[in-house]
Amino acid sequence: MSRYRLLAAMTALFCLVSTPVSVAGGRGGSGSREVQTSGKGSGPLLESHVSFKVEGDSQPKDGGPITSTSVDWEPPACWYEPYWKAKDFKTFTEAKWSMYESAGGAPEGIADDKDRYKNGHPYKDFNADKNDEGMWWVAVENPENKGDVAAKACDRDPFWVPNGQNPEVPQAIDTETLAGLAHQRTRVPETRISMAPDGRSTVNLPTWVWLDKAAFRTVSVTADLPGTGLWATTTAKPVSLHIDPGTDDAQTFPASGECAINDDGSIGEPYAKGKAERTPPCGVSYLRSSGTDAYALKATLTWEISWKGAGGTGGELPNGTFATTTDVPVREIQSVNR
Repeated sequence: MSRYRLLAAMTALFCLVSTPVSVAGGRGGSGSREVQTSGKGSGPLLESHVSFKVEGDSQPKDGGPITSTSVDWEPPACWYEPYWKAKDFKTFTEAKWSMYESAGGAPEGIADDKDRYKNGHPYKDFNADKNDEGMWWVAVENPENKGDVAAKACDRDPFWVPNGQNPEVPQAIDTETLAGLAHQRTRVPETRISMAPDGRSTVNLPTWVWLDKAAFRTVSVTADLPGTGLWATTTAKPVSLHIDPGTDDAQTFPASGECAINDDGSIGEPYAKGKAERTPPCGVSYLRSSGTDAYALKATLTWEISWKGAGGTGGELPNGTFATTTDVPVREIQSVNR
């Protein structure tokens, strides 16, 4: 049997005999709903049992995933997690061997596996007599990173871990792994800025930009591995707004274009009658007309990411950003009453 056909047969068999670990120690309850379960792995890597929940009603439909501000940070491409009860693993593996042999596979092709899992080097009969005393851990792939060559780092054969013990191997799943996965699945709402004047700006006159505190809220995502007591929740909260006017012929306020969040949770300041001669705390002044076109003003909201998890774990993760572009036509008028 070719490797491809064998893997296809393994996948079909997995669907028939795989049973998730029993649910215990998970998160959820009022105000939460399950939104996604890890997708299928590729090749020999299996489908993870990690599930995800977002706090609140739903993930925003008009936003998207955040982009990490750290070039040195990546979510895990693969990891090891407890997957099989001993008797389930035995059923799965022996059925796989039977299919291999029925298709004319050479005995030496599975001799090493039989020696490892069945004949006592080091495991005897898949540890079936210890069915309730531990789990077989396997490599799984991050479904958001399919095809990532980094997933090949998880190349250990399935291994046995007694209940309550840490396997002490690199890439073994823990709360920090779950936090990274939750970070990757954080979706934030579209950055809908308010502007004055709204719709069209004037050369050399400031355009005020602001965000009401009601325009955005913190976003929390929980990653949970049922049956293990392992969970981690990431919380993203907005901390600043960056204005890129879309042209070098413009001046931003402040000069850095970075508008900090106010004490009340808003950003910038709404324009009101009588403020025409003032400099906005957040905004832009265009120095040249856009002609018949418009400048693409990009508003990028930075979200600060923190996390907490089982066992009192927690910390900070790289900030994330999400940008929205607004077309701003700019006209050439020397004076105007505002």
